[in-house]
Amino acid sequence: MHKPTSSRRQFLNKMAKAAVSVPFIGLSRFSPFPFSTTTYSKRTMDLMAESLVIDMLSILDMGKMFTAPAKGQNFLQFSKEELKAIQSSGISIFHPAVGMGGPNAYADVMSFFAAYNGLVAEHPDILMRVDSAEDLEKVKSSGKTGIILGLQNSDHFRTAADVQQFYFIGQRVSQLTYNTQNRIASGSTDRADGGISDFGESIVKAMNEVGMVVDVSHCGDQTTLDAFELSSQPVLITHSNCRALAPGHPRCKTDEAIKKMANQGGVMGITAVRNFVKNEEPTTIEHYLDHMEHVIKLTGIEHVGIGTDSDLHGYDDLPKNVYNALKGNYKSSYSFREKIDIEGLDHPKKMFDLTEGLVRRKYSDENIRLILGANFKRVLGEIWK
Repeated sequence: MHKPTSSRRQFLNKMAKAAVSVPFIGLSRFSPFPFSTTTYSKRTMDLMAESLVIDMLSILDMGKMFTAPAKGQNFLQFSKEELKAIQSSGISIFHPAVGMGGPNAYADVMSFFAAYNGLVAEHPDILMRVDSAEDLEKVKSSGKTGIILGLQNSDHFRTAADVQQFYFIGQRVSQLTYNTQNRIASGSTDRADGGISDFGESIVKAMNEVGMVVDVSHCGDQTTLDAFELSSQPVLITHSNCRALAPGHPRCKTDEAIKKMANQGGVMGITAVRNFVKNEEPTTIEHYLDHMEHVIKLTGIEHVGIGTDSDLHGYDDLPKNVYNALKGNYKSSYSFREKIDIEGLDHPKKMFDLTEGLVRRKYSDENIRLILGANFKRVLGEIWK
């Protein structure tokens, strides 16, 4: 219901120009963008203005990424207007990780991080790379949008020494596997799950030593449990959902895994991917919020956050050929339906809708701030040395 009627570029440019003011409608309802008819409560607007909002898996623009003619920096060519529009989403920090692997993973990932470092260097007035606990403290007050460099695979680590090399160029998060087996461990859609290998154990140890986040979002069940046993630092689930609410889905986590994550001090980000949230229709923002509540009931408020696994507009308005090709890259166990996005979480101001939902469910301001970003801020600060 919030889908743009014009192209992504036109919509972003329009949003950037309008982001300087926040009109109000009536006495207690506000719109975050002047051209929008959707309104939010004053409490939601205040919480969004005051909170550090962290999306621990959010691509800046999937349209650019999937339609880029070649690898390299093409998918990161943003104008200042486009970046300011992204900035106006209310998200303080993005973690725009993707899945990369294969025989050329080392070189490809090096180029990927070089492209992001170049983007930040080109726009220092708008963007900042977030590397440390100190950066987490200052990103909100700086008025800039933070970028955490990470990857949804660890296939680029040829040896344990590579972990430190990638840390030096800015990588702060690494998912052990991306759905399928690599030398480190088994992925969530592998037929057989052998857990973490001996080589994988050396990678986890190296990540702990430098202060790089171990992420198990796309990992198999045994790999996920092994990571909690092997890591001396909290292990994060940056973007996943609860299998108890989407039975049988391989990308969701078991209650056992969620409890072990919390016992170690970790945080789980909840995705807005429709087929991870519920196995059948209807699938709404209320069902998304149910996943947050499930984690909270299992572990407490300190262990849940946001990892939408999308960009500001979502998947469903991608060009049809790109959209179909994207779905075709995954096994049938992913159970894609006609739509991937959830209405209300498929547009640039979705964090306002999410906050409004938490207000509607009568969470306190303090607990809403924890969910929006303070939980991830705490654990990232603990892991990063």
